[in-house]
Amino acid sequence: MLHRLPNDPAVQSVRDEMAEALHQDVWECDSEIALKSTVSTQLALLASGVASARIIMNQGLKPLVVAGISVGAYAAAVTAQAISLGDASRLVRTRAELMEKMYPSGYGLAAIVGLTETQVTKLVDDAYTDANPVFVANINAPRQIVIAGAEKGMEKVVAAALKLGAYKARLLNVSVPSHCKLLAPVAQSLRTQIQAVTVSDPKIIYIANVNARAIRSAEGILVDLVDNIAHGVRWHDATSVAQELGCTFFLQVPPGHVLADLARENLSGVRAYSMAAIGAIGAVRLADE
Repeated sequence: MLHRLPNDPAVQSVRDEMAEALHQDVWECDSEIALKSTVSTQLALLASGVASARIIMNQGLKPLVVAGISVGAYAAAVTAQAISLGDASRLVRTRAELMEKMYPSGYGLAAIVGLTETQVTKLVDDAYTDANPVFVANINAPRQIVIAGAEKGMEKVVAAALKLGAYKARLLNVSVPSHCKLLAPVAQSLRTQIQAVTVSDPKIIYIANVNARAIRSAEGILVDLVDNIAHGVRWHDATSVAQELGCTFFLQVPPGHVLADLARENLSGVRAYSMAAIGAIGAVRLADE
């Protein structure tokens, strides 16, 4: 994802700032082998998100709000100038290392498409055991739900979801059970580390992962960055709040196009694009239109 970014001063600035903070070249994380580690993946996502946002903002496109799903929240906070990229880099590396250490195998995420949050919650409650815990994690759309936990527990939920009429239900290629109480120790470690970090009131409205509220204070951002790893992400609610605040143009920074697709499919009257598909110049032109 990083080697596909354009040759732009904004990209180089991100590379330099993260290298200074981490004493490593984050671009080395951007290989097929390295990206098997959630540490490399999360650092690459942070770099890609911040670099892409800087590119379009340098072109004169200033967002009304920013939001990022999961680790993307750190890129959103940096873009809102609530936290420095150096501090975000160190927090993200700690976050990822702790996640990987806690659950090296046997846990992860699964996606269920076609059932409601209420239906999935019932299936999760029925499948849960202390030996194989499973939880509702992210609400990406009204009928696109992500669950987290032990693979054996999630397999039970997936089978029950398909039997109930889900269009799709499958385990994802993710190695850790993000966004559930299994990762509460990670949140606690981050809470301790972030006390030494300067967090400021955002200069752009930041929409939280945990409660999907518009955040305008440093304290609100601090809590969301720390807590989102141990709580589900209410992504659909977050994008709905953005629309209520007046957003009609949604732009997903690289990589991919899933979040742009979700906005287009689930919010009426908005335009949503993937920057990976249209580029920075295309994004600015379409926003102007």
